Amino acid sequence: MTAANDFPRAFAQAFGSQSAEALAALFAEDGSFHMLTGHWAEGRSQIAKGMQMEFAGLSRMARLVTGKTALRPLGPGAAVLHQRFVVTGLRDASGGELPRIAALLTAVLAAKGEGWLALTATFAMVEG
Repeated sequence: MTAANDFPRAFAQAFGSQSAEALAALFAEDGSFHMLTGHWAEGRSQIAKGMQMEFAGLSRMARLVTGKTALRPLGPGAAVLHQRFVVTGLRDASGGELPRIAALLTAVLAAKGEGWLALTATFAMVEG
């Protein structure tokens, strides 16, 4: 990603394609991620493993619909992102579809040699 405002699209594409590796690649090597199910992971390899579990379970058929974006610069090469999504296609343990939910991705982004990456992020359900 060449710009911080590319992050939401890249996140939604990786999530929608169920690519745990592509999603983990959006994070710094030592990044951390609090996932929709509450799982916490530190480091790209653990983020990828955690997302593989999510894509095998609750999020196995999930899709993201992008909503409002707020990107606030924190200084040169740093920003905080708030990205709203509607999540559809979540599944319960028996495979039944759950109601759609509103979710918020909050990420601290930094410009690194390979472009903009998340240092840490939380993806959580929100009201409305």
